[in-house]
Amino acid sequence: MPKPMLDHNRHNRHTLQAWLFLAPALILLAVFSFWPVGFGSYLAFTDYSLIRPTSWVGLDNFRYIFDNDMFVTGLTNSLLFLLMVPFVQIGALGLAVLVNNQLPGIRYFRAAFYVPVVTTVSVVGIMWGFMFHEQGALNYVLMAMHLVGAPVGWLSNDALALFAIMFVTLWRGLGWYMVMYLAALQAVPADMQEAAILDGANRWQRFWRITVPMLRPTIMVCTILSVLAALKAYQEVDVLTQGGPMNSTFTALYYAYDQGLKHLKLPRALAASFVVSLICVAIAMLCLRYLKPRHR
Repeated sequence: MPKPMLDHNRHNRHTLQAWLFLAPALILLAVFSFWPVGFGSYLAFTDYSLIRPTSWVGLDNFRYIFDNDMFVTGLTNSLLFLLMVPFVQIGALGLAVLVNNQLPGIRYFRAAFYVPVVTTVSVVGIMWGFMFHEQGALNYVLMAMHLVGAPVGWLSNDALALFAIMFVTLWRGLGWYMVMYLAALQAVPADMQEAAILDGANRWQRFWRITVPMLRPTIMVCTILSVLAALKAYQEVDVLTQGGPMNSTFTALYYAYDQGLKHLKLPRALAASFVVSLICVAIAMLCLRYLKPRHR
């Protein structure tokens, strides 16, 4: 058999083997991800109900949610959550640099910073609920330091509650991104650092000229993940405030939960989720375009 034919057959066998190895994962994704997303997107354009036939209503559900003040407030709050993304990324990178040293007991510090990531949301809600209470530890410390004259209602004040939840979300996310940055930092070639030292570069110059460019792929991934997590904020809101006070902490996904599970208005919930998904995709594409590594 001619050699080109042998190469072609070998290539086909390797391709078939690759698809066979991927098949279990692809089937699970199709059943539990692609099908629910596709069918849910279709239902967002219908008047789906468990007790009557489903009919196509076009954009009626989208018109309803955008005319609804609660959804507009929720979408605005979800976009406000994006304000914490730079703080999460800078804080996580700073922590990664700090713990990327071979010091006695450094593993315990790494574990301590990662504990919030593996702590369940219910425990986090109880803990921060006590912290933010008017008679809680935070107000006690602030009053002891004479920074405030009276207890602050962190979760009962409609002007502060959203920012309190944003802080909790930031606190929970730092450890996760710290681990990703730490892994990337430890993958930076040591010989590049040594060459820069021989060239007379100081620590700051080595960080900006060598470390940060090498971390660019990780920065892109972490930024996209934190943007998506910010837009999908829901758990902390549900545990700490249930959307209050005065609906000031409603997010777009909490509105979807409220409409879908509390009021059984599934098409409106799916329409809200569809809008959030479109925004997530758009911002992710922007991040991929402007944060992707540039090869010279």
